[in-house]
Amino acid sequence: MRSLLFVPADSDRKMEKGFASGADCLFLDLEDSVAAGNKQKAREMARDFLCAQRDSSPRPLLYVRVNALDSGLTDADLDAVMPGAPDGIVQPKPLGGADLQHISNKIAVREAQNDLPDGATRVIVITTETAASLFHMGTYVGASRRLAGLTWGAEDLSADLGAETSRLPDGTYTPPYVLARNLALFAAHAARVQAIDTVYPNFRDEAGFRRECEAARRDGFTGKMAIHPAQVPVINEVFTPPEAEVARARAVVEAFAREPDAGVIGIAGEMYDRPHLERAKRLLARLG
Repeated sequence: MRSLLFVPADSDRKMEKGFASGADCLFLDLEDSVAAGNKQKAREMARDFLCAQRDSSPRPLLYVRVNALDSGLTDADLDAVMPGAPDGIVQPKPLGGADLQHISNKIAVREAQNDLPDGATRVIVITTETAASLFHMGTYVGASRRLAGLTWGAEDLSADLGAETSRLPDGTYTPPYVLARNLALFAAHAARVQAIDTVYPNFRDEAGFRRECEAARRDGFTGKMAIHPAQVPVINEVFTPPEAEVARARAVVEAFAREPDAGVIGIAGEMYDRPHLERAKRLLARLG
């Protein structure tokens, strides 16, 4: 998944527009973008959308962002949308791996109730939306086989901190959010799941958005969340490995396959060792 687009689940128009945006994954949102009075309507609309689109081909993956466990709304969210067989659930504001296990158990019950395959519903976790969560970033390792990816959030974290801003005048993050970003990146790779960068709120600033996408790819993120369909093409472009990188990765994998006992391989005058092989495999795995 390169591009993961949020769409409010209480708007058929926005869900349809998101579906046609070219995003790899849609997050049908029941949380922040839906007012309290619209929660039940959004649940029903999300379920209907899932039912209408799940057999479409090709289509983006369809995840649902439910409300946080401590909101008291999660069970009603899952009861409503699981009959629509979402590809996954987005979990906001978890404290750590124990909260991931908690929601995974809730999902398992509803898979059984709806005759869905056990474990079919994956989970993406938004890891850094509270100050306390940063102290539990290492607990996602082995917490649930459902875990598909870890991402992070700055907006809710800034609210929890009472910060004036999360970004400097040049658009880069202030130090607390650089720390949160880095911890999320490390936590995702430690858990061997996809590392997904957070949203860029100013969807009209394409140049700044592209710079942030390129920085995320450079550092080891393999996808990015979007808040507007206009951001999707940039994400897909930046996070699609260039043909030259793909060709080099294939050459590395093939060379080690020919010499499985080698520690170092020479290709076109350059030396490649086992860490290069692992990086090449992970790049090729992203191609599906």
